[in-house]
Amino acid sequence: MLDLRDLDVFYGGIRALKSISLHVSEGELVTLIGSNGAGKTTTLRAISGLLRPRKGTIVYDGEPIHALSPYHIVQRGISHCPEGRHIFGNLTVDENLRLGAIQRRDAREVRRDRDWVFSLFPVLAERLRQLGGTLSGGEQQMLAIARSLMSKPRLILLDEPSLGLAPVLVDTIFDVLRQLKESGRTILLVEQNARLALDIADRGYVLETGRLILQDTAEALRANEQVEQSYLGG
Repeated sequence: MLDLRDLDVFYGGIRALKSISLHVSEGELVTLIGSNGAGKTTTLRAISGLLRPRKGTIVYDGEPIHALSPYHIVQRGISHCPEGRHIFGNLTVDENLRLGAIQRRDAREVRRDRDWVFSLFPVLAERLRQLGGTLSGGEQQMLAIARSLMSKPRLILLDEPSLGLAPVLVDTIFDVLRQLKESGRTILLVEQNARLALDIADRGYVLETGRLILQDTAEALRANEQVEQSYLGG
């Protein structure tokens, strides 16, 4: 479904991604792990069109998308749930969800999908008229994920969904990720908790200072001594 080939991305004069190549097949949950500054978020931002690669290609469903605007990439079926949530704090939960579906014209299906995200995150149904900025951190993360799902994506980019959350809320978020995976959703996940990410992923890639240094099945990466020592607290 997604294929990154020899991707270079720069921030000014700094080369943040160095000839990155990776792929995600339909129905897979693939995780990117690495320390802060490794290039994980940069990779997601390049896929969603927020950053323009200087070299290389991003191919989605057989078509190059690296020159498209974020708007058109969302139209193609890719949603990006960013690090830090970035919900609209001055809008209600309902308005945030409606914005997630702003490009859709299938009103009946939108209502059905809203009911579906409420089944994943029941607390959002209770907070429907509440301003997003008044939600707890965990509720805001739930809203950010729900908003990204409202675009009816075929590929979901998730950036640090557990960041800053209490353990009980982390469990809730990862239970939802398991449900999404079991329902056949395709997910590219960036997650600070490498152990949790590898527990639910099919495959993983390890980034270090903008370079891809390891790739394997999640099971093999969990058993890898280098990964254990560097990222799993071994």
